[in-house]
Amino acid sequence: MGLAWYLVAAFLLLLLGLSTGQRVVTVQKGPLYRVRGSHVTLWCKVSGYQGPAEQNFQWSIYLPLAPEREVQIVSTIDSSFTYAIYTQRVRSRGIYVERVQGDAVLLHITELQDRDAGEYECHTPNTDERYFGSYSAKTNLSVIADTLSAFMAPKVLTCAEGDAVELTCEVSKSTAQHTHLSVGWYRLQGAAGERRAEEVLILSKDFVLRPGSMYMQRFLAGDVQLNKIGNTTYKLSIRGVELSDQGQLYCEAAEWIEDPDETWKDISRKQTGRTSLAVTSQGEDLSVDITAAEISLSEGDTLQLSCTVGVQKGSSRQFQVLWLLNSMKVARVDPHGILIWEEEYEERANLGQLRAFKQSNTVYVLTIYEVGLKDNGTYHCSVSEMKTPGDFHSIQTKLSSGIQIDVKPIGLGLHATLRTRIATVTYGQSFELVCQVSSSYTLKEVPVSVGWLFRPSPPTGHYHELVRVLPNGTMAWGAAQPHFQEKAQLTKAATSFRLRIHNAVAANEGMYQCEVEVWRKKTLTMGPSAATTRSNVVGIKVVLPESKLQVSTKESSVEIANGADTAIECSIMFAQNNSQFAVTWYLLPSPPADATPLKIVRANYSSILEYGAEFSSPAQKSRFLSQRVSSNIFWLRILSADPRDQGRYYCVVEEWLWLVDSWYKLGEGASGMTTLEFKLPEHKLHLEKMNHSISSREGEEVTLHCLLRGAHLPPTSWPPGFRGRRAAAPGPCSPCTTAAPLSTTACTSTSGNFSLMLRSMEKGDAGVYHCQVQECQLQSEGKDWGLQAPTHTGYTQLTTVLPESTVFSRICSSPSLLNFILYLPLVLFLLLALAGFCWYLKFHKKGNIPGDQAMEL
Repeated sequence: MGLAWYLVAAFLLLLLGLSTGQRVVTVQKGPLYRVRGSHVTLWCKVSGYQGPAEQNFQWSIYLPLAPEREVQIVSTIDSSFTYAIYTQRVRSRGIYVERVQGDAVLLHITELQDRDAGEYECHTPNTDERYFGSYSAKTNLSVIADTLSAFMAPKVLTCAEGDAVELTCEVSKSTAQHTHLSVGWYRLQGAAGERRAEEVLILSKDFVLRPGSMYMQRFLAGDVQLNKIGNTTYKLSIRGVELSDQGQLYCEAAEWIEDPDETWKDISRKQTGRTSLAVTSQGEDLSVDITAAEISLSEGDTLQLSCTVGVQKGSSRQFQVLWLLNSMKVARVDPHGILIWEEEYEERANLGQLRAFKQSNTVYVLTIYEVGLKDNGTYHCSVSEMKTPGDFHSIQTKLSSGIQIDVKPIGLGLHATLRTRIATVTYGQSFELVCQVSSSYTLKEVPVSVGWLFRPSPPTGHYHELVRVLPNGTMAWGAAQPHFQEKAQLTKAATSFRLRIHNAVAANEGMYQCEVEVWRKKTLTMGPSAATTRSNVVGIKVVLPESKLQVSTKESSVEIANGADTAIECSIMFAQNNSQFAVTWYLLPSPPADATPLKIVRANYSSILEYGAEFSSPAQKSRFLSQRVSSNIFWLRILSADPRDQGRYYCVVEEWLWLVDSWYKLGEGASGMTTLEFKLPEHKLHLEKMNHSISSREGEEVTLHCLLRGAHLPPTSWPPGFRGRRAAAPGPCSPCTTAAPLSTTACTSTSGNFSLMLRSMEKGDAGVYHCQVQECQLQSEGKDWGLQAPTHTGYTQLTTVLPESTVFSRICSSPSLLNFILYLPLVLFLLLALAGFCWYLKFHKKGNIPGDQAMEL
């Protein structure tokens, strides 16, 4: 029983060890929706791992246009991990990884772009003893438009303690996804460099009112309220303002979305303009202060001045206010609030261009619509306290300090210059156009609209408006070139307006121009601009990156045996980073020398094979294989090679690069030739190797033997060739034949014995003979014969022997002696005949000769 419990416990411990050792990578659950231009974070963590406590992480994305293709973004371990399209953003920390702890990180995208939408993968390199568990996880991120807007007109408010203040904020959104809004008011206080925002009252995304700590008691008492009026208007009400309420008030709206993990995330925040609130104390003597919403204006702007009376119990006292420009009267407001204009301003007041009124007993307002150059100058307000409303004598009078108002002319000297740092860019590179605007007035004080114009190259017509940035910051995109919206970035700095195009493609090539319009604030939606100008034209040319492909052109040769496997190498010496290669293999048969190269196989940049016509059969496809051995080495593997594969091989490499939206071919290069030759196999024949000498007389028959030993010899499989002066040379794998210049010869063959016969020996047949044998074997598929390596016998010395010497042989061996012996008797006979004839003639002349003398003669 104890043993059984021990085994069960050991088994449970084993299971527990396996479960705790399993690696699990977890990433933020998707799909996630985030707005364009926002700062986005994605978390990733790993558990159940072995190895160091600090794990490494690698982030990649799968884009919607190529969901199967991994695009590497950033790594905590490998600085070369990032693909080119993200290199600049990673270097500038537009994208970076924050390590929260050793096994958890955050991916930061500081300014989300439309092209950042896709499926993100978080991968952790293995540090375990063995692979067990999950090493990566994925989540989807969608990029949506930022439709949130918040607006509150900036103004200056001066109130006495105890007065009521109301502020309204317009908030709207049009997001397709289900989202919530939160709206709140904040108060800035402190110096410009040390300002801090304090919560006044916030309506949360859950529709709960949450006051700031300084306003809690007043909220509970009902003195601070926030109400929604209609669909888009939110109103803040403060009853009985206090001195502590002074500062700059603004409204902030936030849009929230619920993520799949049931947490809420603010995807957009917008702040309105600020309202300056001044609160005067009732405990001070009479004081007068003048303020302006803006002190530097352009023609057509609106000027608003406020005159605040600081006095105790101001609501029960009587005041008369006088408005002055450059010490000249403009208007007067009596204690009853009756307005009286000076004569030179009456006409403009009747036209609605001037307005003065009593906002409260201590606050008076002067408004001038569509200011002109004549409204330049120093403004004052003078306050007189009256005993009674109808009294013409003041108790006391105070003059405010002066406030200088500057009105600048519009439309004089407006000029725009367009420039770029680089006019020729490569695919995927970014370029920037800068529209520099100059004028005789300060542009930041007037509304400016900038339009960007474009004409494609080659020209297809007039210029199209890519985008127009209105004075309120709204961007209106043109419909003619929709692809620009996804990759364009617009910025403004002082008098410079910039258009930056990311990941340039051919469609971005053409002529660019900027158009600048200066607007009056009141006429933004009422009519034409005050002034317009167009810049010079700048041409942008988009080219493919220069190919840096270098293929090894070294010549080489390969010698193999019949039926062996071999490989032809193609080496890339240099190329662009991130390039992919298409490799095509060719065979140049020989002979003839001018033969057309045969395409064997092409492996494109996706490793898809395409065989040439001569190599498209299943048998050829199984023998000729294209293989990538390393990043820059490619092999053509030839299996079971046969002599028909002999020739010169080479490769043509094409360099391809993914640029923004597609694959582009940068260039190509051909390698050097590799000659494939066949090495004849070593012979397996055993020939007689001893040397011999043979002597023979002229005219005799001589037989030279070629003996094979210890081999099974099928008929005609072992034809020899005799070598000396060439006597008999059968063609490869053919019956025995003889050749000149020997005298009558014949070659015969029996099993193991191949003989050369000289039927009539001559003196010129003398010499050294040997027999050379090459084995013939059937080649691939049994159709062709091939020769193997040759071997030969020992040498045979053949000499001619002279016959034995006799009188007759000596006479016959000497032509002159033979001629002498043959012709001497004939000469002697002729001489004797001649002598006899002479004697006959001699005695015939002397007469008849006696008979006995005649007989003697």
